[in-house]
Amino acid sequence: MALISGYDTLLLDLDGVVYVGKHAVPGAPEALERARTAGIRLAFVTNNASRTPAAIAEHLTHLGVTATPTDVVTSAQAAARLIAEHVPPGSAVLVVGGMGLRGAVRALGLRPVTTAADRPAAVAQGMWDGISYGLLGEGTLAVRQGAWFVAANGDTTLPTPRGAFPGNGSMSEVIATATGVRPVYAGKPELPLHRETLIRTGAQRPLIVGDRLDTDIEAATRAGVDSLLVLTGVSGPLDLLTAIPARRPTYIAADLHALHEPPVRPRRDDQAGWRCGGWSARWADDQVHLDGAGDSIDGLRAACAATWEAVGDRHADEGSVKEALALL
Repeated sequence: MALISGYDTLLLDLDGVVYVGKHAVPGAPEALERARTAGIRLAFVTNNASRTPAAIAEHLTHLGVTATPTDVVTSAQAAARLIAEHVPPGSAVLVVGGMGLRGAVRALGLRPVTTAADRPAAVAQGMWDGISYGLLGEGTLAVRQGAWFVAANGDTTLPTPRGAFPGNGSMSEVIATATGVRPVYAGKPELPLHRETLIRTGAQRPLIVGDRLDTDIEAATRAGVDSLLVLTGVSGPLDLLTAIPARRPTYIAADLHALHEPPVRPRRDDQAGWRCGGWSARWADDQVHLDGAGDSIDGLRAACAATWEAVGDRHADEGSVKEALALL
């Protein structure tokens, strides 16, 4: 029975899972269309607050992934809902961000503004490459006047083809430092974005699929739902082996093809430690020892199981997993 058969909705991260920049992850469109044909709902859940759902859906469709704006859930939408539940209808909200955030605020009956002189009830900040010093200044003034400060997400970096740029978490520090007021975050790994997704999809048995332990997988842990980490994006074997408990996924796979294969999880062997495929892993002398051959993902699964069991609520240090990494 395929992994996907245990769930009714896939909550899919985008960058690093479905696409990388302007290009689809190899095989991702095919795997997702196969899931849709099998009756699984697809929801594309992103911390990106700069683009509108329509723009994201258009990008996905161009890459061969069938999507409509209603299939996309953004941290901008989650932030707007937080604000709408906190302030009176029709309130002014100073938007330190782009069209994705402005549109989300307006869609919930709030009035986006750009100056503190409008006495906004809240400040909504989301990543946008057009953010200026002047707009950050207006946001600072508004927060100092008592506006509730909500940030779409706390990502410190933003992946680009040229490398990591400052993310919204870094940008929100400008207002936070200037005012001494910490923002409330709506995006992953915080729960508001997950709640927004459930409201929009009606998912009963969701599977969160992502490429980052610190956002996607931790969000799943906080929400109490299963997760799949695919190794097509940010997090890699070292990150997995040294992960804290909140960032340990239910499943590990090379890519989205795993959705249509039987779920693979290591099994405990009292003599060999943990086994998966042709690999076995055990913890001894303060490090994980990996033996075997075959699919390296199976080796990684076994090594993670042995390591996580040994360190418990702590995290392993890099030296304790070095030997296993050399074999993967």
